[in-house]
Amino acid sequence: MFTEKLLKQIDFIKEIDKVKYIQRKTRLFNSNRHENDAEHSWHLALMAIVLSEHSNEAIDILKVIKMVLIHDIVEIDAGDTFIYDTQKDHQNTKDERLAANRIFGMLPEEQSKEFIMIWEEFEAGETKEAKFAKAMDRLEPLLQNSSNNGGTWEEYGVKYEKVYEKKSVIKEGSNVIWSYAEKLIDDSVESGILKK
Repeated sequence: MFTEKLLKQIDFIKEIDKVKYIQRKTRLFNSNRHENDAEHSWHLALMAIVLSEHSNEAIDILKVIKMVLIHDIVEIDAGDTFIYDTQKDHQNTKDERLAANRIFGMLPEEQSKEFIMIWEEFEAGETKEAKFAKAMDRLEPLLQNSSNNGGTWEEYGVKYEKVYEKKSVIKEGSNVIWSYAEKLIDDSVESGILKK
């Protein structure tokens, strides 16, 4: 009655509901509640649409939206790695690769290949779309932490140098947004919510 393709797509849709249960370290704006991966990805997609005019280069916004919506799906299996974790590298891991193959592999072959390619492109961070998508991914927690009196910076003792290092990726996607982010980091130091 229903095609195998449709049933695979429905199974994938059911599976990715698990993204809603992956808790991140950052909290919602002006809140004590932790954000989940689904909320994070949705927020990045809207940020990309709203801020796309500030990209360093003309971008395919649909591709950026796809990147930010699927980039953390692998955390269903691999879990969330805190960007400031000192024990585990935040770079693409073997666990994330296995997760990408399993989860995106649930889709029909053509969609599976597309999703894996988009995920790989985001992880590599080399194309103009990936650079802008990563800029959004680094900007959102900066905005959250500054709205929460230091948030995870305070909670985990993260210092200015580490924040600056991790956030400087923003300039690869947008010099304009990086200027804003850099000022926000400096203002956070000046106000005492980010320690040097």
